[in-house]
Amino acid sequence: MLTRSTLTRVVGAALEEDAPWGDLTSTTLLPVEATATADLVAREAGVFSGGEVFTAAFALTDPTLVVDLHVGDGDDFIAGDVLASVSGSARGILTAERVALNFTQRMSGIATLTASYVAAVDGTRARIADTRKTTPGLRAFERHAVESGGGRNHRYSLSDAVMAKDNHLAVLTRSGLDLASALRDALSRLPHTTHVVVEVDRLDQIPAVLDGGAHTVLLDNFSLDDLREGVALIGDRATVEASGGVNLDTVGDIARTGVDVISVGALTHSARALDLGLDLRID
Repeated sequence: MLTRSTLTRVVGAALEEDAPWGDLTSTTLLPVEATATADLVAREAGVFSGGEVFTAAFALTDPTLVVDLHVGDGDDFIAGDVLASVSGSARGILTAERVALNFTQRMSGIATLTASYVAAVDGTRARIADTRKTTPGLRAFERHAVESGGGRNHRYSLSDAVMAKDNHLAVLTRSGLDLASALRDALSRLPHTTHVVVEVDRLDQIPAVLDGGAHTVLLDNFSLDDLREGVALIGDRATVEASGGVNLDTVGDIARTGVDVISVGALTHSARALDLGLDLRID
């Protein structure tokens, strides 16, 4: 969740990284009384995300700066659109410029890519979800951007749900434990609100997962035919998630197999930053 404390902590750390002892250029070259207005201008079309982050970068640098957002997170824009404006101290604007742009370009890139995936599964029951393949320290920002693009968030962290993947299952097998029994035992000790997901890579693993009471069965790197068979086998006994081999060319066909969720790591680990610029107008 993009909370005020997260904004302050992460944006503050980025500003400190970029100007640990202040902005040497702005403070030595620019008159302290100089003012300006800067427009956040789109150089290409996309979906906007990061308005609060953009605002925080300037507010934490100089609380007297005034930021006006002209679009909201999740809004479409085209090249040439003015997305936001900031006015006040020229020193403050130029000190915060790079950090504000870095976050907004990154988040808008994720939102734009996510919107493309969401559009590709339109008309199906499938929801597009992100994964934990996020930039360390920036998960809240990147997952907010996924939501801006119309996607859904998977579990936020290892603490939020039980998710048994191939390596977990390998340890269970080597330990001589039965998967169904292990799941039932785990469920008996977990709070009733805890969601349990189990990843499988073969159809013959599904019955044990269902017998164990998993809430979601994740079909990893299945062929389209096996996805359809898996959906039929699981029925309404669990949510069906698909992952692996997902890209914009394949996601539509995967969605049409009847799965409920498609998780896509590329939303956060492979999104390209959008080309946004901050155009300065001297007052």
